[in-house]
Amino acid sequence: MPQPQGPPEDKAWTFETTPVWADEFEYTGQPDPAKWGYDIGGGGWGNNELQYYSDKRENSNVANGLLTITARKEASNSMQYTSARVISKNKGDFLYGRVEVKAKLPTGRGTWPAIWMLPTDWAYGNWPKSGEIDIMEHVGYDQNRVHITVHTEAYNHGIGTQVGQNKVVSTASTAFHLYRIDWTPYAIRGFIDNEQIFEFVNDGKGYRSWPFDKRFHILLNLAVGGNWGGAEGVDPDIYPKSMEIDYVRVYKMIEK
Repeated sequence: MPQPQGPPEDKAWTFETTPVWADEFEYTGQPDPAKWGYDIGGGGWGNNELQYYSDKRENSNVANGLLTITARKEASNSMQYTSARVISKNKGDFLYGRVEVKAKLPTGRGTWPAIWMLPTDWAYGNWPKSGEIDIMEHVGYDQNRVHITVHTEAYNHGIGTQVGQNKVVSTASTAFHLYRIDWTPYAIRGFIDNEQIFEFVNDGKGYRSWPFDKRFHILLNLAVGGNWGGAEGVDPDIYPKSMEIDYVRVYKMIEK
């Protein structure tokens, strides 16, 4: 008999207390190549962004217990800014779990930092069919408002149906805050400083609304301008600007 369609049961899954994968950034130099790679290039990244993503230490550097991703106003490969997009693809890929990132965000009109996840294998097709999980997004022209969002074929910003929540974090750029998702077969729940502000429930209708049954990896980046980040222009006089990451920790979901 085929299984009836419909939302799965929420089994109140919990998570292991020791990370299955983590980077505390307690070293000096480039991000650990056993854990991180880079997306490199320019061309707007689908959002008309202004930066060229490099693998240079000037754009992503580990020191003093922090990963610092820095956007700079400097021409590179026909783009007018440089920055970094550090990714765990094929080095840290996960299906379900708790993902925690402690970060301090940049300020300034035109900055667009993100802590997010993309599918490693794109099993259901190109964006947005295979999904996207935005653990933290911030645009500098709307200081201190932090967003948690998911995108799927049925729910995405391309057609104005994305599902998200946001919260004003008054010290988003002057202090470190904990950005987290708890991802189970039932739902993706988003938290800021361990306060839940977001929930997206699996409706059981298949990948168009819930492609989140495949492995995803983590991305850390700081974009400049773009459709959202640059919606109120870009202040060229503020750079360099940085996002600082204290740690990234992933905890395995305990099966039930």
